Amino acid sequence: MAATLTLTPSRRPPGAGREHTLRQLQDRIRGMQDGVPRLPVATHPAFDGLLDLRTGGAYEVDSAGLALALLAQPSREGAWVAVVGVRDFGVEAAAELGVDLSRTVLVPDPGEHWLEATAALVDVVTMVVLRPPPDVTAKTASRIAARLRKRSSVLVSWGRWPGSEARLSVESSAWTGLDRGHGRLARRRMVVAVARGSAPPQQVELELDPAFGLSRVSPEPVAISEVG
Repeated sequence: MAATLTLTPSRRPPGAGREHTLRQLQDRIRGMQDGVPRLPVATHPAFDGLLDLRTGGAYEVDSAGLALALLAQPSREGAWVAVVGVRDFGVEAAAELGVDLSRTVLVPDPGEHWLEATAALVDVVTMVVLRPPPDVTAKTASRIAARLRKRSSVLVSWGRWPGSEARLSVESSAWTGLDRGHGRLARRRMVVAVARGSAPPQQVELELDPAFGLSRVSPEPVAISEVG
């Protein structure tokens, strides 16, 4: 018996309806894979309108700051998380972003056993942040994807990951707080681009403040065109 897809209409700006409908259809199809529902995972409010994390998914980032930002919200809301292959994991930076270190499993240097370590942790935690080797194959990524769906977990890859659902990258970054070489770095502003499939990437400006955590500077995401 074939499954029936029902798309819920919503108000969207002119021209955005087709893209939204296609994305909604893709999300619902992915949600039925293997018969395992894809549940929402707590996502940092700074990414509202840009990214919705779901169990069974793999997401790609290009910096430690973005990896920690995605890790923070599930951890803050009581989920167990893990970090694999990050030798210089910034404990203080993680705590400032809201990561609950008492619910964080660290495997700093799994060596050649990174895949086994990742698979084992996927079985028992909600989110795994992985710094993978540069030569991950599509076959390996597919094996992890099947496990993510079965165990209702999420993978955030700090580096290239075949078949990732979304890619987050820092387009520009600037620190404030220093005055003519004196003082200390206080806040970081960065422009982050989020790309999903063949859709045009969207940009948003975020600010990281040790006292207030991560917040959005610009009110709404802005779609950009890729050149070349």
